[in-house]
Amino acid sequence: MANRIPTLRQRRLGSELRRMREQAGFGGSHLARLLGVTPALVTQMENGKSAVSEQRLREIAAACMCANTPLIDALADSVADDDKGSWWEEFRGSLSDDFLEVAEIESRARGISLYTMAFIPGLLQTDAYASAVFGRSYPPLPRQAVELRTAFRMRRQHILRSGDLPYSAYIHEAALRMQFSGAKVQSEQLGALIAASEQPNISVQVVLFEVDMIPLPNENFTYVKGPVQELDTVQADSGVGNFLFDAPAHTARFRSLLAQIGSAALSVDESRDFIRSIKKDMESKYV
Repeated sequence: MANRIPTLRQRRLGSELRRMREQAGFGGSHLARLLGVTPALVTQMENGKSAVSEQRLREIAAACMCANTPLIDALADSVADDDKGSWWEEFRGSLSDDFLEVAEIESRARGISLYTMAFIPGLLQTDAYASAVFGRSYPPLPRQAVELRTAFRMRRQHILRSGDLPYSAYIHEAALRMQFSGAKVQSEQLGALIAASEQPNISVQVVLFEVDMIPLPNENFTYVKGPVQELDTVQADSGVGNFLFDAPAHTARFRSLLAQIGSAALSVDESRDFIRSIKKDMESKYV
């Protein structure tokens, strides 16, 4: 039976199947004939609305003459995943799919790199800072909604605590100085950021105001590495929700942007010293 609301994993699998078919130069009807199924079923699989077994996946790959074995194996692992036991499912119905999908993407990441100009990255935020950020929403959110979003963000941070996930954050100076709830909360946040930057799997680098503006499609974006490059994903924030990019041309563009940002940023040690200097300035405002 077709799924009424496909998960992000199912939609991504479907889009990869569509790419295989298109790269083979096949229409949906032609692939259906090769598989011995209806064109409607091909459409449902590509939309993530019909389950795809590992055997079916490999049949499609063979029919489409896809010889990319690492990609096929990675997709087969994805087919075996079960979203029902994932922790973020506890929040389904309470938070929008945008929140849940970010957690799902992070859970399957082999590495995360991001750039932010507006605020400290979510996975490195303190409880008080996150609450202040959500509290600045407009129109204002009810207190219960702010608390729920904050709790969800704190839960997401568990992926960094094992120390196994490489995480690189490029943070613009503006985000370091932006105060959402006064100098004290910001100072404590900067202290937590410095401590995080000393973890072996976490890299924090600062982009100064004086750096020539890098051409960017968005103020904040996250590049999530998949098991193979073809399964990389970019998540970009906006005032109306999240945007996900997974087409090869898009991910290549963001990889290039990250390389430019990295070359313009301070080194890890220089960044840590710079953050300390801002923290000292913040402390002088409330001590």
